[in-house]
Amino acid sequence: MFLLMKKTLSLLTFAALLLGTMPGHSTAQTQSAIKDSATMHANLIKAFAPTGVLRASLNVGNPVLANLDAQGKPFGISIDLAQQLGKKLGVPVELIVNETAGKSVATLEAGRADVGFFAVDPERGKDIAFTAAYVQIEGYYLVRDASSIQRNEQVDVAGNRIVVGKGSAYDLFLTRHIKNASLERVASSQVVVSSFLDKGFEVAAGVKQQLEADTTGVTGVRMLNERFMVINQAMGVPKTKGPEAASFLRTFVEEMKAQGVVKASMNQYGIKGAGVGPAADPTLDPLNTP
Repeated sequence: MFLLMKKTLSLLTFAALLLGTMPGHSTAQTQSAIKDSATMHANLIKAFAPTGVLRASLNVGNPVLANLDAQGKPFGISIDLAQQLGKKLGVPVELIVNETAGKSVATLEAGRADVGFFAVDPERGKDIAFTAAYVQIEGYYLVRDASSIQRNEQVDVAGNRIVVGKGSAYDLFLTRHIKNASLERVASSQVVVSSFLDKGFEVAAGVKQQLEADTTGVTGVRMLNERFMVINQAMGVPKTKGPEAASFLRTFVEEMKAQGVVKASMNQYGIKGAGVGPAADPTLDPLNTP
């Protein structure tokens, strides 16, 4: 930490010396700028790594974002971004692995993590400040071949039971939008398809890639031809850490997209059927953006 601050101050001092030779820049103004920048950096470190380590909450239940290798070590887009953020702040990173999105959110809200990777959602947004999406994925419905359901609008009908992963982004979304069908919540997204098959539910909802993976080799089922939602996967920080932390994180995500870091990570892990989030204004809260 000391070396980081020393390096940062050295760069600021060098810049200040250059500014001091320019017309209209007094020594006092330059010294004030150095002090303000150093204070800002120290405040960011305090916000993001109060323990001296950046603790990142991961969800390995979403294969687009994070997975575990044969040795149980996490890898994926979320991990790459966490490491890049730690590098930018100059602090080590601790990866906190969660099996579901709900547990990942709870880890952050309980103060056991400093930053996390979640789908943007108004319910979660009560306590979490979100960035814009770094990746966009899609939610789809799965039905049996023999089902009369052919289109999304036929799903929300009385008598239909839709199985969802409890606390997932699509669970939260469907909770707000489904009016007639019933939602059947299971422990995690990983058991949605098996529950759908074993318990005879009429519809399964989930991330397209998860549904595809879990129905490999399964006959007698099909996905509907259109998505029911776009899931904006973003980074989030507790609102208690302050607006400066949220602004810094939003700017960081925009940099990672613009510099091609997110796209390169997707290519490295062979992520298909998802896209890099569109460029966004880092000064805006995505939950308050039309």
